[in-house]
Amino acid sequence: MKESILNGKRILVVNDDPDILEILEEEIIIAAPNSYIDKANHYQKGIELLASFTYDLVILDMTLSRISRLLNLSLYRPSPFPVVMLTAYNLDPETLRPYTEMGVRAYLPKEKLGQIVPFLEDSLKHQYLPFWRYIFENLRGFSNTHRRRKRVEVPC
Repeated sequence: MKESILNGKRILVVNDDPDILEILEEEIIIAAPNSYIDKANHYQKGIELLASFTYDLVILDMTLSRISRLLNLSLYRPSPFPVVMLTAYNLDPETLRPYTEMGVRAYLPKEKLGQIVPFLEDSLKHQYLPFWRYIFENLRGFSNTHRRRKRVEVPC
């Protein structure tokens, strides 16, 4: 098993449901035992932690009251924190548009928490990869299946 990019990262999770906080922590720690996770179960604690530490990743619940304040503290700083949002609702593009325009990296439905680690890894991985390398990784195998045809001389 390869080492997770989440290993050694400091992650903040802000969610008012203690069960979700525990599930997220367990999933992340299993894949990345050297990661450090701060948990906040209400808005004010999230504000305090955002003001006190530097985070490699911030996971926010989309339904939190005053979510825009948490997003502003995460995204509008000299070195913005990458933000991923959890949602219990359908991923409607119109609902997500304002957050995407603010700079939120991605969204995950709460019912997919068991698959969160690869999702979080991708969110961080593409932050550090140069764009051209990301494109080539997504096209891996394309050049092997689409080979150039040899030019054949046909006698006239």
